[in-house]
Amino acid sequence: MAQENGAGAVQRLGERWIRELARPGGGSFVCSPAGLWLALAALAAGARKETADELRAVLGVAEWEAARAATAAARELAATDGLGVATRVWTRTPVYRECREALPDIGFGPVDPDGIDAWVREATGGLIERLPLAVDDDMLLVLVNVLALTACWEEPFDPAETRERPFTDAAGVGRDVPTMHGTPAPWDVWMVRGAFVVELRCRTGRDGRTPARVRLVLGRPGEGAADVLPAAWAPAAARVSLDADAVTVAVPRLTLRTRILATAHLQALGIRLSTTPAADFSGLSPTPLMLSQVVQEAVVKVAEEGVEAAAVTVLPAPAGAAPAPPRRVLHLAFDRPFGIVVLDGGGEVPLFTAWQADIPAEE
Repeated sequence: MAQENGAGAVQRLGERWIRELARPGGGSFVCSPAGLWLALAALAAGARKETADELRAVLGVAEWEAARAATAAARELAATDGLGVATRVWTRTPVYRECREALPDIGFGPVDPDGIDAWVREATGGLIERLPLAVDDDMLLVLVNVLALTACWEEPFDPAETRERPFTDAAGVGRDVPTMHGTPAPWDVWMVRGAFVVELRCRTGRDGRTPARVRLVLGRPGEGAADVLPAAWAPAAARVSLDADAVTVAVPRLTLRTRILATAHLQALGIRLSTTPAADFSGLSPTPLMLSQVVQEAVVKVAEEGVEAAAVTVLPAPAGAAPAPPRRVLHLAFDRPFGIVVLDGGGEVPLFTAWQADIPAEE
């Protein structure tokens, strides 16, 4: 991202948010740390005094610096092939021209609930039908950020290989679910702190933009999302190569959709003053404003056409050579709770993080 610590700020926000989502009693979820960061950074552009200090501690930026960082970050993320990034503000109160000019890629307009829903449908390609909360008359300003990814994989799983296989959820309940089978290249599989990470490569688009990185993460039995998901963006120095000549994987076909009322998580993230009448967003509008709700809906779909399988190259021994040693084959079955992480083309910014704790389902 634009600032040197931009990706790190999103990673830290994501890790703290995942800890809240993974508390006892939590189940499957999908969220967008990058989407939350972009939305809060756009709001932080209008924060002042102690409110700005609070948001800077969480996001790494605030005031006009946040406007520049949010604009640059959105543009850089949009360079990822197949990723759409959009933010818009609907308002019933004046917004300072200086603020609008500091956020040149954000559209501003009057509150229109039907128009907001139509914009959400268009921006997400129909994956999300409407805003995940009702817009009432007390809302003076509504800020919406959308990240939407459509990616093609280099090689799909063969649908003929998809068959029913058992999956055991976090409660120990098992059921057969449609499971795909493939053979990623050994160099696309590694370990981080005991967790297996499998990178599934996306096809590069016609315009040559860098494709997104999709990584599946399988931790030790009993480990939860907070322990496992951050392994997907761990630096290369933390990776341990596998001692295997070939890797096979079995991955459930699934659709995971959740709506998260993130307002309850803000205090744990370090955002307190912004949600009280003492909030200072005087750089945004002459009308006193406070952050009343944070709601995010996200969806991830994994299917045969959306998963890559890379071929393993075997060098046959020439005629008369000694017999080749037995191949070391590692089979990874994602048949218990696991993570799905979509990163930007640089492999650093968590665009979407998902935890499949329940029996996988399809729409």
